Amino acid sequence: MITNLTALQEQLLSKARSTNAQRAAETVYGGRDAVLRQTAMALLAGAELPEHESPPEATLQVLVGSVQLNGQDRHWQLTAGDVIPIPPERHSVRAEQDSVFLLTVRRSVE
Repeated sequence: MITNLTALQEQLLSKARSTNAQRAAETVYGGRDAVLRQTAMALLAGAELPEHESPPEATLQVLVGSVQLNGQDRHWQLTAGDVIPIPPERHSVRAEQDSVFLLTVRRSVE
């Protein structure tokens, strides 16, 4: 199945604008129990994903906008086109502008 990320980012931003949480997400690849999962997420300017645990491996790729990834005592400013491995520590994400990013996660296999 092909997913057009440009069309998806517009849909997610529109959906985020209609919610109190100022965010929206959709799974692009994989499911809840898959080892590899990709999720596109929209955050409106000022919205934040609160601090949470990191999965075993993950990357964050900004498709549009600008976000700040906050780790323990450090942070990274990311703009459209940037991709970063998420450090294996508690972290949060805050949108500096209306933004959409692709989160790729490898879950642990037990």
